[in-house]
Amino acid sequence: MNTNKLKNFARLAVEFGVNLKEGEDLLISSPIEEPRLARLITEEAYKKGARKVSINWQDDELTRLTYKYRSQETLNEVADWEIAKLDYQIAEKLSNRISIHSQDPDLLKGLDEKKIAEAIKVRSQATKKYVKYTMNDILSWLVISVPTEKWAKKVFPNLEKEKALEKLWQVIFDVTRIDEDWEITKSNWENHIETLNKKAKFLNDYQFDKVHYTSKNGTDLWVELPKDHIWMSAGSTNAKNDMFIPNMPTEEIFTSPKKDGVNGRLVATKPLVYNGLLINNFEFTFKDGKVVDFKAEVGEDTLEEMLNSDQGSRYLGEIALVAYNSPISNSNILFYNTLFDENASCHFALGKAYPTTVKGASDLKDEELSKIGLNDSLIHEDFMVGDKDLNIKGYKGEKEVDIFVDGNFAL
Repeated sequence: MNTNKLKNFARLAVEFGVNLKEGEDLLISSPIEEPRLARLITEEAYKKGARKVSINWQDDELTRLTYKYRSQETLNEVADWEIAKLDYQIAEKLSNRISIHSQDPDLLKGLDEKKIAEAIKVRSQATKKYVKYTMNDILSWLVISVPTEKWAKKVFPNLEKEKALEKLWQVIFDVTRIDEDWEITKSNWENHIETLNKKAKFLNDYQFDKVHYTSKNGTDLWVELPKDHIWMSAGSTNAKNDMFIPNMPTEEIFTSPKKDGVNGRLVATKPLVYNGLLINNFEFTFKDGKVVDFKAEVGEDTLEEMLNSDQGSRYLGEIALVAYNSPISNSNILFYNTLFDENASCHFALGKAYPTTVKGASDLKDEELSKIGLNDSLIHEDFMVGDKDLNIKGYKGEKEVDIFVDGNFAL
């Protein structure tokens, strides 16, 4: 693992990722198995003038033991002190948030899926009011990953443990555009942001009424877009008008579909890890926006639990464009980690829509968002649909425009 690149990763997360300012707080979530990046981020944050840095350490083994042995009653408990902590860190201090997500893809395999689903649903309901702080970009937030042993072995099963970890570090640095030289890393990201912004501008200027997805795997889907929708790219803007980058790596340009305007068949092209459980070879049929049929070769029960999370979980909340010819896709690696796999492929998300993707919607209440066509849900789960033969056409009135041809942008 290249220590210079790791230091630049930490600097990138603080300066470009959350774009932390003097006097602000930072909240980090990190796997305890690999603490080095979290420590370096903490140091960089204090160098930038952070008021306070807090860390929530996460342990996969303890998480599995918790779901295995605790009763449903205790799993469903959300203590007052937990809510008070969120009130302080998020609602009061507007802490910048960095989540280092590196979960074992098979973490909860073999455990009671209904027990897990119920506990997660109860916790999501109890903490729903805090989701708006990230979904509405009120504060700066960032999702990144570091290699852990079981994740690395899942991605590279034929390599020994140390070689798998080393290989995954190398790939993460490459697709996240990190160089040993900070100035090159900085330039890489400035150029990348500019490239994505140009494509987003083209789509925003057109304001398509609807788009049509087709692929040889059977995908044939029509998606209507809300009035005054906004295609967003790498950068977002928080309530202080400071730009930040929510995902590193990122290759996507995304917006929200009209909730009741999705019809047809949609076939996934990569596995999905949902709450530590694998779903693979799955597809959906949509009618008037709602999933009316679905199937999966692996994890169909898990998929059903996800779709039954609440009333909004059978509707789409995001439509995202990612070129097939892009660094993560070209690595030909299946990461079993949505952060990477979604940035290797065009994707959709079931569940809650980002209010930031429609002009003037960030300040609207949930019922007002519904009136303009945006979905609300406890979940927001991305799944991948891109392929080398995916075609996407945009329609504005009678005009037809190629957006994607054979998996790549035609813009």
